[in-house]
Amino acid sequence: MSRLVFTTITAKTFLLPHSSSSLHFKIFKSSSSAASRVSTMASDSSSSSSASSPSPSSAIDFLTLCHSLKSTKRAGWVKRDVAGPESIADHMYRMGLMALIANDAPGVNRDKCIKMAIVHDIAEAIVGDITPSDGVPKAEKSRREKEAIDHMCKLLGGGPRAEEIHELWMEYEENSTTEAKVVKDFDKIEMILQALEYENEQSKDLEEFFESTAGKFQTDLGKSWAAEIASRRKKQG
Repeated sequence: MSRLVFTTITAKTFLLPHSSSSLHFKIFKSSSSAASRVSTMASDSSSSSSASSPSPSSAIDFLTLCHSLKSTKRAGWVKRDVAGPESIADHMYRMGLMALIANDAPGVNRDKCIKMAIVHDIAEAIVGDITPSDGVPKAEKSRREKEAIDHMCKLLGGGPRAEEIHELWMEYEENSTTEAKVVKDFDKIEMILQALEYENEQSKDLEEFFESTAGKFQTDLGKSWAAEIASRRKKQG
């Protein structure tokens, strides 16, 4: 029976079998220069990771500003005297769920849709929920929101995370990709589903919200979900 001889070694040692028939091992320690290179690579990786992430201070500043998304009620419901109306964050959260459960579609990045749903109304943390009845021109509304998203991304400290949020928001605003079209449809779907729920819960007539979205869905998914909501409303009416 062969004996095994164990020797304590430092990191980066390599064990190679001896050429003889007895069970022995030669221990080869990595050179100090190789260990130094590994240490430098690890340090560089750590520094790169830190540089790509917001600082704790920037992250908390950003999240604190986003608190108003939880406390600001959606203006359309407030103006129709809906009791206990949803917040902006409520609206975005269910849109995120829509993107999560939606069927896969060719050419559509579902993860991107989820992220876009989460950030699409984020500028309202500063400008509030501006509705058509407020009389603010579309160009002015866009200018205010663009200024707000720029400020929020600077507050986050810039870098890849802030850039991603900015790009997702711009893509949605410009309706420039298939994902943006899907999320635009989710925005309308969430609104009419919420309208149906308020009609059932509070005996209100919110027909105007259904009329405002009629014929405006851009995707087959949006059209099919809107048709399902309309069918249920008709049965309950």
